[in-house]
Amino acid sequence: MTHIRMCTDGLRSFGSPHHFTNLSGPLTTGTILLFRTLPNHAAATRAQTLVEFSTSAPPPSPPLKAPKPKSPRFPHAPASKSLDMSEKKRRGGAGAGAASGSASKKPRVSTAASYAESLRSKLRPDASILATLRSLASACSKSKPAGSSSSSSSASKALAAEDDPAASYIVVADQDSASVTSRINRLVLAAARSILSGRGFSFAVPSRAASNQVYLPDLDRIVLVRRESARPFANVATARKATITARVLSLVHAVLRRGIHVTKRDLFYTDVKLFGDQAQSDAVLDDVSCMLGCTRSSLHVVASEKGVVVGRLTFADDGDRIDCTRMGVGGKAIPPNIDRVSGIESDALFILLVEKDAAFMRLAEDRFYNRFPCIILTAKGQPDVATRLFLRRLKVELKLPVLALVDSDPYGLKILSVYMCGSKNMSYDSANLTTPDIKWLGVRPSDLDKYRVPEQCRLPMTDHDIKVGKELLEEDFVKQNEGWVKELETMLRTRQKAEIQALSSFGFQYLTEVYLPLKLQQQDWI
Repeated sequence: MTHIRMCTDGLRSFGSPHHFTNLSGPLTTGTILLFRTLPNHAAATRAQTLVEFSTSAPPPSPPLKAPKPKSPRFPHAPASKSLDMSEKKRRGGAGAGAASGSASKKPRVSTAASYAESLRSKLRPDASILATLRSLASACSKSKPAGSSSSSSSASKALAAEDDPAASYIVVADQDSASVTSRINRLVLAAARSILSGRGFSFAVPSRAASNQVYLPDLDRIVLVRRESARPFANVATARKATITARVLSLVHAVLRRGIHVTKRDLFYTDVKLFGDQAQSDAVLDDVSCMLGCTRSSLHVVASEKGVVVGRLTFADDGDRIDCTRMGVGGKAIPPNIDRVSGIESDALFILLVEKDAAFMRLAEDRFYNRFPCIILTAKGQPDVATRLFLRRLKVELKLPVLALVDSDPYGLKILSVYMCGSKNMSYDSANLTTPDIKWLGVRPSDLDKYRVPEQCRLPMTDHDIKVGKELLEEDFVKQNEGWVKELETMLRTRQKAEIQALSSFGFQYLTEVYLPLKLQQQDWI
């Protein structure tokens, strides 16, 4: 059944000036009824027309009464006045309701914002904060950095670990091209003698299985336990791996003789058909480093540039003098060939390690390093080898404290742990890649309530986030730090995470103007 009811207001005439209204009663299908009323009101301009269509007779509807004007001379004035009054009441009611609704919501927003601004008033003068930082830097320079042994002692440990079968774990060290080339020559000669004697050839490769990668509390880093496995060419299961190993040794030998550096991608493209994919050549390259007892950078095979640095730092990059205070917002790319970096100088009071590029750009653009003298660097997420090597070198040579700014989520803490304790993939080189005693400055799970970060800026943790968080709680290096355990438990209990950029809800420069200065003033790190 279809009912169409149309009322037209303001119809002046229909043939002659009349008003139209409706009568009560059922309407038959397809009938259009027009009713005339009150011809003495011909001057009036109001009319109502009822047009109704139905496939069957609908039930009778109550009659629509025509408005009765209070004054014959001005029939519409009272109605208009009444309409205006009701309209004003309606609008006033809606406005009042909106005002009351906004008033009920406004205190929560304004309270968080006002509290954020109240923290600004707690900041002491910069001179006072700088005095605190100088005390921290002085204490760090007097303490002996963990694992800060010289290159010669590291090399002797590497030789001892290689020659002594009783050594518990593998230690590699930086070596010059001549030493690495000599070791490759010895491996090739041994393989040639084995082939001439009829035994074929085989490589003794340190096993980098997950079960061999352990955390040592005394060293505060992950190490690779010394267990070797044979990789014979005459075995079907290992023939391809043995061939790739021999090919990588040949390529590295050629690179060292030329005295050049190549990337891992370059190495892969020299024999795509053999390697298949870059993961194969990368894995064997790490195996070769373990076999030769040298760092991967000693093989002159490096990764592409990823990390950047800015702030109170000058150094020479292959003879070119670099001033990191004149590198703009983007900063200076960290050289992949760290062995060519020399002449490191700085008047900074600390090193600020940042997880993400977005936070790095905010700090660089606000010239945070001029207000509080520091060196700011980031690997733009998961740390690469060059950034880890560069950070450790700054820590050892400048003897500065390192403060970390990461996201408040399990992955932020995982990235921080790679800088501090090393990764399992590069566990054999943890002595050169780790920077112990990094202080977790923020953003920590407890900061979300402490600084009253709005709920809409907090993100719910996914099931995978929760799984990673629980796995971190089981790690030995996390259990060693009671503060980390408490923060992780808070994160898992609230099931909330947040990015560094959540602080922008209080203002784009809140990070550099309030949050970090207050953290430094209160020495709020773990």
